[in-house]
Amino acid sequence: MAEFLIDITLPDDLDEHFISKIPEQRLMVNKLMAKGIVLSYSLSVDRTKLWITMQASSRQEIIRQLNVFPLIDYFTYTIHLLAFHNAPVMKVPSFSLN
Repeated sequence: MAEFLIDITLPDDLDEHFISKIPEQRLMVNKLMAKGIVLSYSLSVDRTKLWITMQASSRQEIIRQLNVFPLIDYFTYTIHLLAFHNAPVMKVPSFSLN
């Protein structure tokens, strides 16, 4: 598996159709995060850039995943193959019966 950074540019004017699809987009991203496909998902404060870090076996697999995103019609994107992506590992604390 390789890791990729997807650099997405969003439109300047977000119409009602775009806004109505945001909950569906978030649900899709959450499902892909739970599966370990999406590693991170970040939006710029001005809402014009979106960055997604994903795991996949190929660039074509990334494109297939992006094509099912509800907001794909609004995206222009560039895919970058990463040498590495460091992120903190979230651990669940040990449970003690004491």
